[in-house]
Amino acid sequence: MAKTLDQINRRIAAGEAVVLTAEEVIGYAACSSGAYFNLGHSKPRIKLGGGSVLIGGVPAYAGLAAVDVFLGATAVPPNDPGNRLHPGEYRYGGGHVIEDLVAGREVRLAASGWGSDCYPSRSVDTRISLRTVNEAVLFNPRNCYQNYNVAVNRSDRVIHTYMGVLRPRLANATYCSAGQLSPLLNDPYCEMIGVGTRIFLGGGVGYVAWPGTQFDPDPPRGANGVPTRGAATLAVIGDLKQMGPRFLCGMSFTGYGATLAVGIGVPIPILSEQVLRRTLVTDAEILAPVVDYSGTYPERGSEVIAEVSYAELRSGRITIDGKRVPTAPLSSLARAREIAQTLKEWIRRGAFELTAPVAGLPSAGSGVPPKPMSEAMAEARP
Repeated sequence: MAKTLDQINRRIAAGEAVVLTAEEVIGYAACSSGAYFNLGHSKPRIKLGGGSVLIGGVPAYAGLAAVDVFLGATAVPPNDPGNRLHPGEYRYGGGHVIEDLVAGREVRLAASGWGSDCYPSRSVDTRISLRTVNEAVLFNPRNCYQNYNVAVNRSDRVIHTYMGVLRPRLANATYCSAGQLSPLLNDPYCEMIGVGTRIFLGGGVGYVAWPGTQFDPDPPRGANGVPTRGAATLAVIGDLKQMGPRFLCGMSFTGYGATLAVGIGVPIPILSEQVLRRTLVTDAEILAPVVDYSGTYPERGSEVIAEVSYAELRSGRITIDGKRVPTAPLSSLARAREIAQTLKEWIRRGAFELTAPVAGLPSAGSGVPPKPMSEAMAEARP
């Protein structure tokens, strides 16, 4: 059954490839993201960074080059009320600015600089859009967490977290993964996914740029090698001008902050029976750790209260400490399925070819990226 990536791409070009989603062969999540822009020069020119740079009222970092700036998805305006934001009130942050831009809207740029002989302007106040900036690039240092915590609260008070509002005395549980549709759970050892893998990103085309931050190459594993704790992550990059608000959405978490939900789809070439077997993983086989967020912030190695399957999570209730606890996802399974179908259609009509990684992701026990490409991917190089 062994194939090469070149053979698969020839079948794609000929319209003969068999393309299945992960569910048919048996991601959408909050993340650490941002975008960098080359804004183009004002007349006369300005070097940003001597004072402040606000895009849509949200601070951006300008210590890059004259008019290059980086806008973090979790950045908030200087007058943001922080934890004084009440339930029902809406926080506007960097993720919402990115969503506005990909939706075709203009946002205000207000910035200042020191002024110099070659960059004489000291301030600029204008409106920008993706049409007016030279480049706009989405860059996410950490996406596609390979499994993650199920968050609960055993205390007697409401707590506000990046996993949402957790009600006291185990009144709810939240989780964030597409389970059996999640790319890294279908490639648990990152054999097919690596640096240079072409992906669906935010509605456009992007690439895996590097292992994501907090990458754990050697987690505990369950059935079919699937991690039972947070493990691999991906750093991804792509042209923001190709993307759209359906798959890039600003989010506001009461009592916590702002972020960005990013839609990602990763193709997995079936080059061997072993690869196929690993994509057959189901929600019933994928276990996630339940962690109490009411104590010290859960660090790696925190006590795990229980392990539950994604099938249990998707049923709407899990049992913790003998209590039936309602569950709620922070990611959209419906949107994940839409991404999978969209990517499938791109591949079927020959609009999206698969790429072999130029380098692998960290291997189990090494902890040092990147490792050499797996034997299967080395054979797959054209």
